[in-house]
Amino acid sequence: MLEVQNLSMRFGGLLAVDEVSLDVQEHEIVSIIGPNGAGKTTVFNCMSGFYKPTGGKILFEGKEVQGKPDYKISRLGMVRTFQHVRLFSQMTVVENLLVAQHRHLNTNLISGLIKTPSYRAKEQKSLDRAAYWLDRVGLLDLANREAGNLAYGQQRRLEIARCMVTEPKLLMLDEPVAGMSVSERKKTAELLHRIIQDRSVLVIEHDMKFVEDIAHKVTVLHQGRILSEGSMDKVQADPKVIEVYLGH
Repeated sequence: MLEVQNLSMRFGGLLAVDEVSLDVQEHEIVSIIGPNGAGKTTVFNCMSGFYKPTGGKILFEGKEVQGKPDYKISRLGMVRTFQHVRLFSQMTVVENLLVAQHRHLNTNLISGLIKTPSYRAKEQKSLDRAAYWLDRVGLLDLANREAGNLAYGQQRRLEIARCMVTEPKLLMLDEPVAGMSVSERKKTAELLHRIIQDRSVLVIEHDMKFVEDIAHKVTVLHQGRILSEGSMDKVQADPKVIEVYLGH
């Protein structure tokens, strides 16, 4: 589904990502791990169109997407969350999910103003889709609460739901369980395992227990380069990984 070939990203004299290659297959969860400053989020930003990489290729379903603007990549089916919560805090929970579906309405201003039957049908479908995913992430009873008033872990789950209503093919999550309790992390892991029945997931995460619970394979970054890759058992036993995380 996704193939990254020799991806590089340079900021002036700083080489933040150096010849990184990885792939994500259908119905697979892949995790990118590494110390702070390893280049994980920069890789995400290149994949999702926030940065234009200075080298390499990014192929999504066989088509090159590097350098395309973020909204075009999103429309192809690559949708992401961010390291820091970016909800519309003054809107309600359900309104956040309706805003995310604006392109599914695919209608003009006049039909929206006069509420044509076609517009109402699409609007109802958007509401149904929002309710479905709020139920999946355990937030349906909070649908009319302002998003900014949710607990931090709930806001994280709302971001996942907001991505899912866009019907992505590849879900990209940047530290999805940061700030969550142990029980919330377990529920999120279970949710991701259900999600991959229909799509793939790429995750940046520092919580190694969570990564162990979800990932089919792991890529370890250090100083912008791939240090190790493979199963969680393999990378945990890699002396280079142990040295980076624990020291000599």
